[in-house]
Amino acid sequence: MTIEIREVKTRKDLKKFIYLPEKIHANHDNWVHPIYMDERNYFNPKKNEAFSYCDTIILLAFRGNELVGRIMGIINSRYNQHRNEKTVRFGCLETWEDEEVIRALLNRVEDWAKGKGMTKIVGPYGFSDQDPEGFLIEGFENRATIATYYNFEWMPSLVEKQGYAKDVDYFVYKIDVPKEMPEIYTRIYERAKRRGNFEMLEFKKKKKVKPWIVPVLSLMNECYLDSNIYGYTPLNEKEMKSLAAKYMPVLDPRFVKAVLIDGEMASFVVGIPDMTEGIQKARGHLFPFGFLKVLRAAKKTKQLDLLIGAIKEKYRGRGLDAIMGIKMMTSAQEAGMEFMDTHHELEENVRIRAEMEKVGGKLYKKFRVYKKQF
Repeated sequence: MTIEIREVKTRKDLKKFIYLPEKIHANHDNWVHPIYMDERNYFNPKKNEAFSYCDTIILLAFRGNELVGRIMGIINSRYNQHRNEKTVRFGCLETWEDEEVIRALLNRVEDWAKGKGMTKIVGPYGFSDQDPEGFLIEGFENRATIATYYNFEWMPSLVEKQGYAKDVDYFVYKIDVPKEMPEIYTRIYERAKRRGNFEMLEFKKKKKVKPWIVPVLSLMNECYLDSNIYGYTPLNEKEMKSLAAKYMPVLDPRFVKAVLIDGEMASFVVGIPDMTEGIQKARGHLFPFGFLKVLRAAKKTKQLDLLIGAIKEKYRGRGLDAIMGIKMMTSAQEAGMEFMDTHHELEENVRIRAEMEKVGGKLYKKFRVYKKQF
């Protein structure tokens, strides 16, 4: 039966779009539901500032009357202007193992993008690199985190059959948290301290973190743009506050570290306890009682997930990464964590990857972003 692609136009259609993955991954143990309250805000132009500078198309695939797939196309004009590109992104690609559906969905996004003058497509990718990016290609035995895609093993190969090739790979490392801090960590920390005068910011209460949110995310903007981070789109202040509001309910102040030098934000790193088991049990619904399952999971987890971090360019090479890493490791140890998930590191970022391996990090997940020229 012919595949029909329909654009999402109504709330009813959007609801089908949002909840389709739950049906597709019903028996997929390591898939994690989105937090549906956040998901509804993400697809709401009134709540998501990115819609103001992005062209989008949201699509559903039907075989007869049966819903069989979905996809989203995004043209981020802010990113394209900054990079002088004509690139469209595809994301939210979900279907059962059906090459015909994948082909129809990707072709529809490609045709839409060509009509708007685009010459290249990449994905999976969202509005920015703060959204999940890349198909999982290694590490399927490990549960997803709240910041990553989790797809079936067959998905990347079916996308490749449509003419897509590797654009970039991301590596994720698993770092064991030692029960006793090795002496070498203490020596590294003391050596880094001697290199310059700095103030270490650590927190016990969320309200103490709030004044530093905009300075931290402003530094992220500056550093990620200076470093030409793949796919990064600068955030305005409204987007910073929106990103903070998304994570503030689950933020644990113990795992927010920052360094000031002469009163200036020099570096930071943010992690959160893994709470995906609780999200699975709550099936993505925080209310009326799902949030209790999420909080319970966060309290008993042995895994710390690193989310974002940056060092101001003029302060790089002074050991701030070691200082923050050791402080984070100490807090993880005190909280009873057994290992840390490092989040994405670009394959080409060999210096950071070498540092991960130096402290015993083991590669345990790998993600791939695909590309296709028109």
